[in-house]
Amino acid sequence: MLDPTPSARTAIYPSLADRRVVITGGGSGIGAALVEAFVAQGARVAFVDVAEADSKALVERLSPRARHEPVFRPLDLTDVNGIAPAIAELDTSLGGIDILVNNAANDDRHTLEEVTPDYWDQRMAVNLRHLFFVTQAALPAIRRAGGGVVINFGSISWHLGLPDLVLYQTAKAAIEGMTRAMARDLGRDNIRVNSIIPGNVQTPRQMKWYTPEGEAEIVAGQCLDGRIQPADVAALALFLASDDARMCTGHDYFVDAGWR
Repeated sequence: MLDPTPSARTAIYPSLADRRVVITGGGSGIGAALVEAFVAQGARVAFVDVAEADSKALVERLSPRARHEPVFRPLDLTDVNGIAPAIAELDTSLGGIDILVNNAANDDRHTLEEVTPDYWDQRMAVNLRHLFFVTQAALPAIRRAGGGVVINFGSISWHLGLPDLVLYQTAKAAIEGMTRAMARDLGRDNIRVNSIIPGNVQTPRQMKWYTPEGEAEIVAGQCLDGRIQPADVAALALFLASDDARMCTGHDYFVDAGWR
């Protein structure tokens, strides 16, 4: 079994052992940290991504010491007709679904002036639409399990009004509203729905956008020193997915080092 404790002070959640977890966008960055964290808890993890090479490398790295070998399936989440069959396959592979983590997104920069109707539709497909339809597709399995957890990923970007991200921020703001609505509609089925709002997380992708001076500016805007790591975000996801958070639903949980 994969060592569940990167340090002696990292939490272990007995309620996550053997839970069946589906993660979108799990091949790299925050998604890869989510896959690794749930695998380390002894969960049965399946994830989808378009990045096949990164995803296969992740499975190869985690499998030797995992209690349950993670399952990867390639999936383009913008192909809405492909979502339900893919989730049905993962349901079969895992023997059910207890936890869904809607993480996949893409924060390509763009100006307001260059947005076309086609680009609008494509950005909403990448960053918003699939969260609804993946959840819809997973609901029969989660209900069959007697309840479970949905975690949607938002973004601090729209709370700060960052530049050159108008469509990304539109989608991420909508996710928080969708989370509230889902929590209300699904609560009587014993399904908890929350959103995680990461700050600026130090992933290889984010490092493309920032110079050392830009990073220093981010840290200066935080209440805490240091850069947020993908594992910090995954730690919050573990708590919200666990039975320890059994009365947490319908809310947004920030892991942003107090960035304002």
